[in-house]
Amino acid sequence: MTAMTRKARPAGLVAIDREMARQRSDALASYRQASESAAKVAASLKKTGRALLLGMGGSHLAADILLSYDPALPIIVHSDYGLPQMDEKELAKTLIIASSYSGNTEEVIDGLNEAIEKNLNVAVIAVGGKLIEIAKAKNLPYVQLPDTGIQPRSALGYGVMALLKVMNIKEGLKEAKALKKILNPKTAEQAGRELAQKLKNYVPVMYTSTRNCAVAYNWKIKFNETGKIPAFYNVLPELNHNEMTGYDVKDATKELSAKFYFIFLKDQSDDARVQKRMEILKKLYEDRGLPVIVLGMSGETIFAKIFSSLLLADWTAVYTAEQYGLESEQVPMVEEFKRMMVSHGRDNVIV
Repeated sequence: MTAMTRKARPAGLVAIDREMARQRSDALASYRQASESAAKVAASLKKTGRALLLGMGGSHLAADILLSYDPALPIIVHSDYGLPQMDEKELAKTLIIASSYSGNTEEVIDGLNEAIEKNLNVAVIAVGGKLIEIAKAKNLPYVQLPDTGIQPRSALGYGVMALLKVMNIKEGLKEAKALKKILNPKTAEQAGRELAQKLKNYVPVMYTSTRNCAVAYNWKIKFNETGKIPAFYNVLPELNHNEMTGYDVKDATKELSAKFYFIFLKDQSDDARVQKRMEILKKLYEDRGLPVIVLGMSGETIFAKIFSSLLLADWTAVYTAEQYGLESEQVPMVEEFKRMMVSHGRDNVIV
């Protein structure tokens, strides 16, 4: 660490300290704040039995993580304009949850308005913005998250706690609340710094099991948004049937593969056949000169495994940005995109 860093931590590191502290401690506080309103949403869900979450970017990450926690949960994620192509009778039996951290996401507002027009069961999760305005005006059940000024990707703890309460997942709530005692950002900092150094001048590619797809996706977007670098992900066993053949390094294509560094997120509770595939794939890649690192997902509970891995991802992404001399917290290209959308006639666009 440089002398400058010792004297005053870069803005990105200050932000990550704040984010991790909130994930460990304030998530419980936000759960208490949202408890009453979440109970109202839960009552709506109880009538329908399943949920369709409308969310973009960081605002659907909580639902993704819950599906990694329990793939059998009755929740569908829709990340697009409007509502998914579903039978109208099925939609009528579903609670539509419009989730946007800012409350102003264009696609989510569009889907909520369509759901209201169809007189469907709807609810809102947001900090504020138009979604909360609509919820109050239409007397819709809603969960208002704490406005802490952090990026949506950093509000995962809030979103998870709100959805756990809404879905009435008691064991999950117990596990999530215990994270404040389990997770310690400082223990992952050194590992994140060292991993970032290994990855310098490479494009990271995360591989994991289908069940842990959301974890690998979170790693990817942390490298994209926080680290400001390209990053990709895929899942086993599917990638054994297609993607891996793109890395069968040949003289004519070896320069294309030279920039990739593979991160295997291994969970001992995964299907033994998937774990075997991961071992064989690691050997195949290394035999071809491709760098691979295996990161075990450790923890006594599913949430402990997930959030311990994501904590390492956060630190790695922060130090990735730092070593390239980039600011890690803000997303200037997203802001530029918003301005261009507005200039092209799309009012009030927030992505």
